[in-house]
Formats: sequence, C-alpha cells, structure tokens
Amino acid sequence: MTVTENGSARDATDRAATGNVPAPSAADRVATEDASARDAADRAVTDIEVLWERLGRVEQRVRHAVVDRRATDPEPDDPYRGQYLTPEAAERVLESRDAFASVPLPSYGTEQPPYGTESAPPDSRLARLAARFGLAELDVELLLIAMAPDIDARFERLYGYLNDDLTRRRPTVGLALELCGLPAASSGRFRFQPSAPLVAGGLLEIGDPERPLLSRALRVSDRVTAHLLGDDETDGRLRGLVHVPASDPASADGSDERPEIRRITAALATGSGLVHLLDRGGDPSGLAVDALVTAGRRPLVVDIAALAATTEQAELVRALAAEARLGHAGVVLGPLEALAPERPEGARLLAALCAALSGTPLIAYGKKNWDPLWTRDSPVPIAVRPPGPAGAARQWRQALAEAARAVGLPDAQGPADDHLIEATASYRLDSEQLRKAATVATRLAVLEQRPVHPDDLRTAVRAQNGAGLERLARRIEPAVGWDDLVLPPATRTQLTELALRARHREQVLGQWGMRPGGGRGRGVIAMFAGESGTGKTMSAEVVARDLGMELYVVDLSTVVDKYIGETEKNLERIFVEASDVNGILLFDEADAIFGKRSQVKDAHDKHANMESAYLLQRMESFDGIAVLTTNLRANLDEAFTRRLDVIAEFPMPDAEQRLALWDRCLGTSIPRDPALDLAFCADRFELAGGSIRACAVTAAYLAAESRAPLAMDQIVTAVLQEYRKLGRLVLESEFGPWLAKERGR
Repeated sequence: MTVTENGSARDATDRAATGNVPAPSAADRVATEDASARDAADRAVTDIEVLWERLGRVEQRVRHAVVDRRATDPEPDDPYRGQYLTPEAAERVLESRDAFASVPLPSYGTEQPPYGTESAPPDSRLARLAARFGLAELDVELLLIAMAPDIDARFERLYGYLNDDLTRRRPTVGLALELCGLPAASSGRFRFQPSAPLVAGGLLEIGDPERPLLSRALRVSDRVTAHLLGDDETDGRLRGLVHVPASDPASADGSDERPEIRRITAALATGSGLVHLLDRGGDPSGLAVDALVTAGRRPLVVDIAALAATTEQAELVRALAAEARLGHAGVVLGPLEALAPERPEGARLLAALCAALSGTPLIAYGKKNWDPLWTRDSPVPIAVRPPGPAGAARQWRQALAEAARAVGLPDAQGPADDHLIEATASYRLDSEQLRKAATVATRLAVLEQRPVHPDDLRTAVRAQNGAGLERLARRIEPAVGWDDLVLPPATRTQLTELALRARHREQVLGQWGMRPGGGRGRGVIAMFAGESGTGKTMSAEVVARDLGMELYVVDLSTVVDKYIGETEKNLERIFVEASDVNGILLFDEADAIFGKRSQVKDAHDKHANMESAYLLQRMESFDGIAVLTTNLRANLDEAFTRRLDVIAEFPMPDAEQRLALWDRCLGTSIPRDPALDLAFCADRFELAGGSIRACAVTAAYLAAESRAPLAMDQIVTAVLQEYRKLGRLVLESEFGPWLAKERGR
C-alpha cells in the first residue's frame, strides 16, 4: 500500500466522523478495512525486521564474548571443557576480572550504535511492549538476550560454551549482564528483582532458585516470544479460563450511544481503572465487554469459578496479567458470587487478581455490594439496570442476525422479526444466555429448513435455565393452553392480567419506575384461591406456556425443616435460584408456609411468626414470577394480600362448564357409545374439574377392559368411586335409574 492510498482512506473516515461529508458507503468501508488489513500485514513485517535487527546485535555481542573467551582459553578444543576444572583453569579464574570491572563491548561502527543508544521504532511491537510494561532500554536488551535461544537454536550451544557448562544452554544473570557490558556488581542486577518490571510483569522467568543470583538461568515466556513474532492468540495456559467474545461493531467504531457504555468507559480512564458493576437485573457482562471495546481495549472474560477451582492460581493470575498487558486488553471478572469473596480463599484470590492487574482496566460485576476490605483500591460503583424493551429488542435482533449468518440463513426482516422480538418480551437473559438462545433457535429452524419461529426461541430460552432450581422444585414443561381451560370469564380475565403483567414488567416497573423505593423487586406475585380440583395448578401451567416459560412446583418436603432457621434458608435458596430462571414458581398449598401470624405463647409461635415475617419481606423483593395456590384463602396472613398483584378466584364449575369439562376430559380418541349422556352427568354430578378428569380416566380403563365403546355404565361406576373417595353421600336423586342398575350388577 502507498502512503497516498492509506492517507486517503483515513481522511475519508475522518471527514465522515466530523460531519463535513456524508458517512462512507459500504464500498468505502470495505476499502478502508482492506487498507487496515494491509497496514497490519506491513506492520507485522516491520515488527519482524525490528526484532531480527535487535537479535542480530545480540549475536554480535555473543560472538565478541566467544572470541574473548577463546583468546584466554589455552585449550579451547578440549572435548571435556565445561565438565571439570583443572588447577590451571582455577588459576585463570583467580586472575580474571573482578565483579566491579566492566566488560568492553564490540565496536559496531557508525551504522550500528552500541547498547544504550538504540531503540525500536515507536509503532513496533517491541516498542509497544516496552511501553506497556514500563521497560527501560536495559530491560529490553536483557529480554532479547534471554529470548534468543527460543528463536535461534545456535544460541543454546553458544550460551553453553559461555556458561562453561554444556548442560546449561540458557543465559544466566551473570552472562546477561556481561553481554550488556555491565559488571556483576552494578545496578543492573536489580533488574532481576521480583518487583522489577521484567519479573513482576511476567516477561522473564528466573530459574534455579537454589543457585546464587548470577548463575540462575533466564527464560522468556513462550507467550511473550509468540507475541513479538506476531501471534495474538491467548496464552495456552489460560485456555478454558479466559475467552475473547466477539465485539459489537457499533461499540468498536464508537457509535454506541448507550449511556451505560459511556459512563463505564469514562470510569475506566480514572484512577486504577477498577470498576464494579452492581447487577440489578441488567446485563453487566455484556456492558463490560462493549465498554472495553469502545475504549479500544481487547476484552478478556474470565471464568472466575474455573479459576478458583484450579490449583495453580498464582501462576495463572500472573499469566492473565501479562496477557492483558501484551494485548492492550481489559479484564471482565464475575459474577463475584461464584468466587464467594466473603470467604478467606475467595478474598485472597480477588485481592491477588486486583494487585496483579493494577493499571489494567478491570471490570468486576455481581449482585452484592463491593466490600472495601477485599482490595486496597476501591472501585467506581455503577448500578446496571435492565435494558428495557428497546434495549432487549436491539440485543435480540443483533444476536438473531449473527446466528443466521453463522448458519447461512438470511436475516429475519420486517414483521416476522418484530413478531420474534415480541415473543421474547417476558424473558430476562444476560448477553451470553441471549446469544446462546438465538443460536439454538436458529439451529432448530435449520433442522426443518424454515425461518425461526417463536416456539424455537421459547425452547432455546428454556434450555438456558440452570439446574439449580430443579434440586429444590419439580420442573414441569407446560403442555396445555388457553383452549384447555374451562373457567368463568372473571377468572380468565385475572389469568390474562397475570400474563400481561409478566410480559411488560420491565417496561412498567423498570423503565417507568412504577414501584419505587423500599427495596421492592420487579417480580409479579399472584394467588389462585379455590377448592381442590378447580384448575389452579393447570391455570398456572397455561400462563407459563403463554409466556414461553417452565413451571417449577416447590416441593414442601425440601423446604420445611424442623430445625429453627433452616426453612428460611431453604426458601432463600429457592428465591435466589428462581430470580435467575425464566420460569414461574408455584407454591402449591401455600397456606402451609404462608399461614397467619399468631399471638406468641411459646418459642414455637415466635419461630412461626419469624418465618412469616421473612416471607413477607422476601416476596416483596422477589424479581421473578410466583403463584400461590390455596384451598383455604382465609388461612393466609392478610399482610400477604397487599403484596399480591393478582388474585384469581376459582369457583366450582356450573352445569354448562361441567359439560364442557366432561367432553374435553374424555377427548376425541376414545370411542363413545351413542347412548352416552354427558349432559346428564354434567347436570346431576356436581364435581370439580379435577374430579371429572379422575372419573374420565377411570371410565376409560373400564371401557378398555370391556373392549367396547365407552358407555354410561362405566361413567356411573367411575363417579361412584369418586364419591367414595371424596366421602360424599350417594343420593338416588343425583344418579336416578343408573344407581339401581349399578347396585343390581
């Protein structure tokens, strides 16, 4: 590329950014990207040339040292040299220079200046590495001396010769100082201290700790060598612990105008660069990555749980710090809950990370406030709230478009795209979960060679739900819809209101702030009250399916504990897990744990009241969707009623509803006798929907045994069995002639 071409491309971009001319077209952007790629290739060649030139000077010094050594060695061709010490050799050692004498450097003439006056071009990798790690020119020279055997195998044998030990093929501290023309007792030896830039930055490793300092071997990390040779891949030691996410093009070119991004980017440029994102239901990880990209940094996202589980934490922390500096990167660390910094081991690891990454942009995030005792420097705290409908829609559109391009499908456009986005309104996902859900939904569509459907998104979102809540509640994938319900219009209206509250809660409670103060969450709480079998659990399942969520039924056996305080702990685990799951939490027979508070007469009453008080507070701060069902509404504490968003009454069905229930419970597959009189059953037998379903199943078994179509005989027999289960009287006025026929059998 010529300078004119490169300059014209940059000028066009600059004019577009300042508003003097329209933004570049797609063709201009492609040309600019091609120019940038060619610039990168040219710069890579320049970096290699710079490195080769500097290593050539190192070779000159090594040659000079070898010549001097041979000149003072009476037996340079001794095959056992370096393996023993003769008396004559010991005498020569005693007569050699002392530790305070300088070593003369070779003369390079006017074109190749000696050490201390040369420097790499400012835009080369070597110069950028020196600037990022705070290296002096002496540090750079020592680094090149130590790195030479990793690039050219000849240096191994030469260093073995100069070390007077053929088994030691890396430079020692003393040899490195000698090649730089410095006496062993000079201040240069302090460049190898643990706090010196070369060692503290992880560029140089000093081995043989049992040896004296001057005879300790020097080694350069493979990652540093690869970086100077043009490799930008992440250190292999960090594989599985660190990943570099795909950057948002809008953030990369600075066009992302989200205020959260601007605020985080500004905070990174202040002080130590430590920022803490307090998760309040938003996407802190995604915002952190976009902020680093906007700031011109390469984002390194750390799997903090995997790092805490390793046995080589100290080494990996140093490797992470070096990788961040090498790649001009920033680190994203979280969620802090996975690290458990309140424990000593978690606090120590967090302190080590912050100390090693001092001066490097570090964004930590979590749901708990930062403890000042964790680290020496306090971070800039920034609360991250849900993005709102518009922000969530933008994220979904981008994720679906990227997933479609990845599998070769055209992007969703127009109304179909809006239809997909509308189906995701009730979900709360972070950026990684959202990306995975979009990918899974797209792959499901590819399997059937069709566009992405809302059901694909619902299935993909449910696949992101963690298994933590399943250990505390029973997971149900909804299989019924609105058409399966037979309810009064008022009850159906209340269920519809519950669904719309769950679908628009982020906009109403978050964006519009309609529930301010008091630590109130953004959850939706409903109560279904009615007799057993009136359809309360089934209605919760219908609402869950309408929202594209799963239903989690709390198992009271895993919650209630005889030991004081354990029940509250179990409930807290359930609420915490449910807040991170796109599902509906169902407390069946809720009066067992949401009962009324009573007058305190003994310790048991006091504990029961404390449990109810805890639930009152926790339900108000809950961020998920919960449904309480009860057969005895009067048994629930009145204080819970104020905290409920929807109360749906489930009355016993009337005759018309019972007829519809009989017909739906029997279904269309079972053969029916022409004389089957379902209207008689609906009019005479006052049963709830659950009892009607039980009668239908029993009658179906009897019909299967008789190998004949379902008849009234089987229905009446099933109803009689249900009456006996319920403890109800069998009256002739209800059964009519069928009772006498049944008794005569």
